[in-house]
Amino acid sequence: MASGMTAGSTVPIETMIVVVRGQRVILAADLAKIYGVETRVLNQAVKRNGDKFPGDFMFKLTRGEAELLSRSRSQIVILKRGQNIKFLPYAFTEHGAIMAANVLNSRHAVQMSVFVIRAFVQLRHVVTAHKELAQKLAELEQIVASHDGHIMTLFDAIRQLMEPPTSKSGRIGFKA
Repeated sequence: MASGMTAGSTVPIETMIVVVRGQRVILAADLAKIYGVETRVLNQAVKRNGDKFPGDFMFKLTRGEAELLSRSRSQIVILKRGQNIKFLPYAFTEHGAIMAANVLNSRHAVQMSVFVIRAFVQLRHVVTAHKELAQKLAELEQIVASHDGHIMTLFDAIRQLMEPPTSKSGRIGFKA
């Protein structure tokens, strides 16, 4: 199986990770799909082992968060159109996803947890790279701003050189 792909699917795990309350999380339905169990089985295992899931491992979405996610996500739909949310979904952080694999006691879940962790790590690297790029752009902006007058003078000179010369001389040739 390709790195980052879910079992029996071509959907990359990275696309299932969303940001809620400033944290990268994966929803219970997505995690259950990855681990090859029904969502209710995952939720039951979590409830039986509640002490293993502190608030920084897992939390329940609010109604507003669940509705927002159902509207903004096209591949994974929490609700069918026109239905109310019966049960608010759980959101698992990276550590919560690992713990979920452990409490499921499924060999498949433990194997797939490696892909989930790699997806979280890959996203962390992407975010770090974007922060570094943003910082370098900010530095470049400051340099340009401090030399703005000189750069504009240079551009004006280049534009003048690019203009075709105006001819003030008369006709070329002999008069008869």
